[in-house]
Amino acid sequence: MSRTRRSIGAGLTSLVLVGALAVIGGAPASAHGYVGGEGSDMVARAALRENVNLGAVQYEPQSLEAPKGFPQGGPADGQLASAGGLFGGNLDEQTSDRWVKNEITPGANTITWHYTAPHRTSKWTYYITKEGWDQNAPLTRAVLEELTTVEHDGTPATTNPVHTIDVPADHHGYHVIYAVWDVADTANAFYNAIDVDIQGDGPEVGGPDSPTGLTATSTSSTVDLAWEAVTSGDVERYDVYRDGAKVGSSPTASFQDTGLRASTTYGYTVRAVDADGAASRHSAVLSVATAAPDGQHGPTAPSYLHSMGTTPTSVDLMWIESTGPEPITHYTVLRAVGDGQPVEVATTAGDRYLDEGLRPSTTYRYTVVAHDATGASSASDPFSVTTEQGDGPQYPAWDPFGAYTVGDRVSHDGLVYEAVQSYQGHGDPGWIHALSLWRVVTETV
Repeated sequence: MSRTRRSIGAGLTSLVLVGALAVIGGAPASAHGYVGGEGSDMVARAALRENVNLGAVQYEPQSLEAPKGFPQGGPADGQLASAGGLFGGNLDEQTSDRWVKNEITPGANTITWHYTAPHRTSKWTYYITKEGWDQNAPLTRAVLEELTTVEHDGTPATTNPVHTIDVPADHHGYHVIYAVWDVADTANAFYNAIDVDIQGDGPEVGGPDSPTGLTATSTSSTVDLAWEAVTSGDVERYDVYRDGAKVGSSPTASFQDTGLRASTTYGYTVRAVDADGAASRHSAVLSVATAAPDGQHGPTAPSYLHSMGTTPTSVDLMWIESTGPEPITHYTVLRAVGDGQPVEVATTAGDRYLDEGLRPSTTYRYTVVAHDATGASSASDPFSVTTEQGDGPQYPAWDPFGAYTVGDRVSHDGLVYEAVQSYQGHGDPGWIHALSLWRVVTETV
């Protein structure tokens, strides 16, 4: 029997899922985003909590990442929903009643993404299955047609948070909407299958028009919005959304958003609601940057520090670049082992750093510090990640900046060394030969 859910629960679903991730231990190292943010009319197959037998993807729906270039490139046919067979490919199971469906109507529908790392973005493209598609066959490119493309300017994804897609009036019943988020600063994209049950003939005609003329002024902690009053319909209030989430309502064509972070860009939309509760479409998105903190003129902190990939001996770090009144000259990368003291391990001019020579099954804590041309600096929030378990007798390369405990083993110049006492390195390349710190165990294989 077909199962459906009403779109009103989209925001709640996302909150429940995020809570579950927190209980399990936080988002994984390669997590980035999925359809189902606050205010979304629909939630992706992998993130919809009513779905069962998802496999491990239920804990990290934000990790459906594969090479971009769809439809010419990207995941193979039959593996579109799983982004190429990830997490065992459970998401590629396809029958008319396998998945719970978001109940929607033809016409305008709202999609927002929940981002754990809002990469700099090129575009989002949305497809839908053709009317009469085979609901019991694997999902392929041949059964998809493009709905719309939302172009972007290379800034972080959260500066364009709300997307409106028009579902064709000739589509009815069960369909799959396929969402593709093309990242600008990597070679990858994120792929989400969204199961929908299209009912009715679309929204009633005669509701309020969408607000227009949205403008803003800002301080370091507030944004004052204003727009043209909607004169069509009996408008009772305006609902205001920041980065896809409702932040308040106003009976007039203005609103003040408070308690914001300094030197941060937010995306705002507004929609009109009439006395019967019918809502207009969202306005066009307005990006607003708050001012720098009073008396402070340094760079913003690097944000969304995360890993693009983790192996037994490496972590591929990435972050959203800092901004400021002065040019950013470089970043320093600090690393700590577990709860140990952080030490500087690299300097880089870009927003990415591959940290190699690490130990398998070890938790590292990273901080990235931005520096501008005046010498001012600002540090990111710490980010912890655990390297994968190694296969066989593999040992990480010795790190002169590393922190080691008695019994740790490392490789260096074709030999395996074992620590005979605990210590924190400070970059001296000769310490590996200190008999009070290391003893040779065997040659590496």
